[in-house]
Amino acid sequence: MFNLSHVFNRQVSSKCLLLSASLLLTFNVSAHEGVHSHEQVQPRLVSAGAGVTELVLALEAGDELVAVDSTSILPPSMTNIEKLGYHRMLSAEGILALTPTLVLGTDAMGPETTLEVLRSADVEVVKLPTANDRPQLLSNIDTMGKLLNRQAQAKQLKLKLQASLDAIAAKKQQVGRSEQAPKILFMLLQADRPARVGGEGTAADIIIKLAGGNNIADFSGYKSLSQEGILSLQPDLILISNRSHAQTETSMSDADKAASDTAKVLKAMPLLAYTPAGKNKQIRSIKPQALLGGLGLSAIEAADKLASVLIEINRY
Repeated sequence: MFNLSHVFNRQVSSKCLLLSASLLLTFNVSAHEGVHSHEQVQPRLVSAGAGVTELVLALEAGDELVAVDSTSILPPSMTNIEKLGYHRMLSAEGILALTPTLVLGTDAMGPETTLEVLRSADVEVVKLPTANDRPQLLSNIDTMGKLLNRQAQAKQLKLKLQASLDAIAAKKQQVGRSEQAPKILFMLLQADRPARVGGEGTAADIIIKLAGGNNIADFSGYKSLSQEGILSLQPDLILISNRSHAQTETSMSDADKAASDTAKVLKAMPLLAYTPAGKNKQIRSIKPQALLGGLGLSAIEAADKLASVLIEINRY
């Protein structure tokens, strides 16, 4: 006999089971979404520029790096960091493949078309003003401290840098007034090309002036000069750098390094032996990274060493 009450009870039971399953699924999904809503996205940083990367490492944010540009120098232990192209010629495709949360560089970072593609993909892109003086450098450190959630490290780094800059200023006082300071010439050496001399506004000029030296190149930017042209300037000190410089002689003492640099330059440019710098073996090298990105950690280190050399020269 057909029992309507049994059918009704079965239908009610089925609906109750379906409702319970639906509620359970809804609860699980909500709980799952709730967990994710409280999770913080792991920072994935791309640093474009040698000076910016130096600051990232100094702020103890190296663990967030996924890639750096070709000018950046990393500790040998950081072998898992991708190397991108030149910071002025970045590729959007290569960067997006790394799923970064932040791309950080100076106002030299580009091209702008690449940066626009990154922004359209919801990647945060920050261009810091190139630091050519103390206030801008300290401001950039503050900005990076906030971006990387390293405010405490930024505060400590600023204190250290201000102490370093104060120490350089004290050495500068010993060097004397700029017109009395040793005459300095900076040369950028490149294979199979004439030496390019750094004039006013170049990264080398910033280092020379910070140390209290007198840059005798009386023009702006870089200009190619012959050996005869350099000879006519009669520099007391010649600074050299090569952007393809391999970091292979770091174990040498400063004195041995200076002797090595002098021998190499005089062999390639023998007329420079008749300058005061050549006669007194005062030809020194600057690390390539000190010349990239304006005033940064390597530039300050180079200025400190240069100030000590200028004091030594003034004792002659």
